[in-house]
Order: sequence, then C-alpha cells, then structure tokens
Amino acid sequence: MSDVMEPMIHEDRLPGHESRLEPKPDWEPRYRGSGRLEGKVALITGADSGIGRAVAALFAREGADIAILYLCEHDDAAKTKEIVEGEGRRAITIAGDLGDKQFCERAVQQTVEQLGRLDVLVNNAGEQHYDEDLRKISEEQLKRTFQTNIFSMFFLTQAALPHLKEGAAIINCTSETTYKGSPGLLDYSSTKGAILGFTRSLAKNLIEKGIRVNGVAPGPIWTPLNPSGGQPPERIPEFGKDTPMGRPGQPNEVAPSFLFLACEDSSYMAGQVLHPDGGNTTAS
Repeated sequence: MSDVMEPMIHEDRLPGHESRLEPKPDWEPRYRGSGRLEGKVALITGADSGIGRAVAALFAREGADIAILYLCEHDDAAKTKEIVEGEGRRAITIAGDLGDKQFCERAVQQTVEQLGRLDVLVNNAGEQHYDEDLRKISEEQLKRTFQTNIFSMFFLTQAALPHLKEGAAIINCTSETTYKGSPGLLDYSSTKGAILGFTRSLAKNLIEKGIRVNGVAPGPIWTPLNPSGGQPPERIPEFGKDTPMGRPGQPNEVAPSFLFLACEDSSYMAGQVLHPDGGNTTAS
C-alpha cells in the first residue's frame, strides 16, 4: 500500500521496549484461570508489551492460544510468547505495520493457518505523540497516528470477519481522552474518539451475526507508550498521580476488562465501554 506513512519509531530516543522500562509494568494475572476462553484463539495487537502483554497473559491463563502482533520490539514479543507458552498455550509472533492493509490481511491469514481459527480480535495497538501546539503536528504525524490507531482497526476487522463465527468478540481499546480531552494529545485523542464511534457502530452492524463488539477506555497506565514520547520527560514522575486513586494503573489492572468482554460473562453487552481509569471517568 504505497500511501502508508512509515512508522514513527521511538522518535524521541526514549525506551520503547518494556525490557528497558523501569520500574517494570505489572502484567502477571492476579488469579487462577477458570477456562473461560478454553479452546479459543485470540489475535491481540500491540501484545509485545504493556496492556497487550497483560491481556495475552490473562487470555492464555483462561485457555486461549494467542497471535501476538507488534511492530518491531522483537525482544518484548519473544517474552510475551514465552509467557503464553508458560501457561500451556500456543503462541505465534507476527511483526509488521498495522497501518498497512496488506499486512493486516496477511496477519489474520497466518493466525488462522497456524492456530486453526479466530474467535477474539483485540485491537489494542496505538501510538501517541505529545504536542501542545496544534501547529507543530505535522501532516506525517497526523496521518501516521490515524493509520496506527484507527485505520488498523478497520483493516484487521475487515480481514477477520470471514473467520469470526457466532459467539466471537471484538474488543477495541480507546482511551479516557475520548471523554475528558487532552490539550497535549490532540491527534491521539481524536483517533480515540473515532474508535468509540467505530465500536458503537460496528456493534450494531454485527449484532445480528452474533458477534459482540465492545471497548475499553483505560486511564493513565504504566506502559512503554508514555515514556516513548507520549508525554514530556519532565511529566513522567507525576504520571497518573492526578487520578482520584493518586497513582497510575498497571496493565494487569486493565486486562480483566478485556477478558470480561471476550468471554460469555458479557453475553448481553454490545457497544459498551469499560473504564479502568483510577476514578477519572467522565463518560456519558
């Protein structure tokens, strides 16, 4: 796809790898599995680190095999694969640019060929770049952020639909910035608002097929996203302290929201968004 912008990889020369992040995010599931995803296959984008890794670990504990999609952090992806396999499940890693429609199509096909089916699609991957001055957001950055954060969800869902059966689930990761705004994340917040509209509309579009679509809108969660250019370096020590809980969340505090929406526990929910955000919720 010739008009795909090149990924803006670690443009701020800060750690983009969870393996280099200190302190390390908490990804480990907090409880024993109960087979809620037994025999299922989940494709999770951005599963190499952060929320995606925690979701992969929890899904695997609940019985799912996992396709780990990521951009270029091969060491992190290998660690997530090791975590999934440590839970006794199969895992494959697929590296590439989610802003490229052809890559998304290949990734879904590889998942089905190697893992046998596809039951849960988790659109989690995202990128953000901090700019308080709207005029400093370049055309390249604007296009890149939309390609990664929302175009990829269209591309992957289009590719996945022929393989999703009745009872399948799609979970899209939006953000608290959809509801409360962010003066320094103008393009990022705009994509997250688009994800909310996509989620609610897709839920109505697919409900007659028995495919449930829901979303998760995390608050400030300690992952590589913010130290990698998503926030100014001077703000990182105070990251998440302005929430009512007075701290940032951990990935394993978000993953259970994805699990609930992926399994039969949420069988009467479609077009809904859960808010693990430390009490910051301003949703309506």
